[in-house]
Amino acid sequence: MPKEKSVVTPWKVSKDIDYEKTSKEFGISKIDQLPEVFNKEILFRRKIVFAHRDIGKIINAIKEKKKFVMMTGLMPTGKLHIGHLLVAQQMIFYQKLGARLYITVADLEAYNARSQSLEESKQIAIDEYITNYAALGLKPEHCDIYFQSNRSKNAEKSNAYYRLQNLLSRHVTFAEFKAVYGDITPGKMLSSLLQASDMIHPQLEEFESLCPVIIPVGLDQDPHIRLARDITQRVKDIPLGQISSTYHFFVPGLSGGKMSSSDPTSFIALTDSAEEVKRKINKYAFSGGKDTLEEHRKYGGNPDIDISFIYLKMLFEQDDKKLAKIEKDYRSGKLLSGELKAIAIEKINSFLKDHQQKRSKVQLSKFIS
Repeated sequence: MPKEKSVVTPWKVSKDIDYEKTSKEFGISKIDQLPEVFNKEILFRRKIVFAHRDIGKIINAIKEKKKFVMMTGLMPTGKLHIGHLLVAQQMIFYQKLGARLYITVADLEAYNARSQSLEESKQIAIDEYITNYAALGLKPEHCDIYFQSNRSKNAEKSNAYYRLQNLLSRHVTFAEFKAVYGDITPGKMLSSLLQASDMIHPQLEEFESLCPVIIPVGLDQDPHIRLARDITQRVKDIPLGQISSTYHFFVPGLSGGKMSSSDPTSFIALTDSAEEVKRKINKYAFSGGKDTLEEHRKYGGNPDIDISFIYLKMLFEQDDKKLAKIEKDYRSGKLLSGELKAIAIEKINSFLKDHQQKRSKVQLSKFIS
């Protein structure tokens, strides 16, 4: 039976992604050398952020202590889970390096694509995302969190944002939408134009003026990046620089594949109790161990496909030496699957206990006016 072709779009992601092949198809470059300061963040040190477009402009801005923006967005349709930590940690990392943050709540996209009311989107964004971002370490300084449906109380800023969306529509064709997205609807077209405005508008004079902008995404969001970059090249009457982007591996769901907010058995939420984490890991987390104790002791386990180990590597074990020992012991068969799960449960619950304590003390008024 032929291997199923990888599908990576904003609306569908295959269970098994060929990252190398997809990266080549999308035309993005592997990250090789980064300044030493990036090694302080395990997402870069362990190559979980693995590819980029034009990251050099951001590196130069950091070295020269010049203004730059990190822009991202959130879809307010479910719980914030550990898969979302990849972007959240990059927000905090770049903010520490001097970035101004622009975070859009895609409530209009949720309204058009998922028939969710604006009020419901607002509540989910506040309760599940913004509160957790603040507890993770996001600072209100130089941080602009806004809703697509209500960009700003400042009329000049709001007008500039929505005007840009309409100006951008002149510089893209239906054929391009079709080529980038495949199945296309008017709602998707409007959403993609508004997302392009989200990505580009920090450079307008009403906001930060011309400066580098970095957008961290998974491969599934690259169609939005490509479209925005193509449009930017054609706009001549507004001074705009080309946006930069980085790409990270997906945090897999508990049983494999992409973690999904619509499937509670696929994720661990940042509000889950210790008992719930233990139950989910023990019941749903895919194991790379062998079928029997004898086989495992003899042949060892495979940490590359073991969800508990992947979570430790991507998020929860900061110490490289400890991670290396866990990997070595698991491959040799010295460490059993149940023991590896126990390590992951302890690490995750330790993180969540600290996080939930911080979450209870968040002052939202500093982030939302």
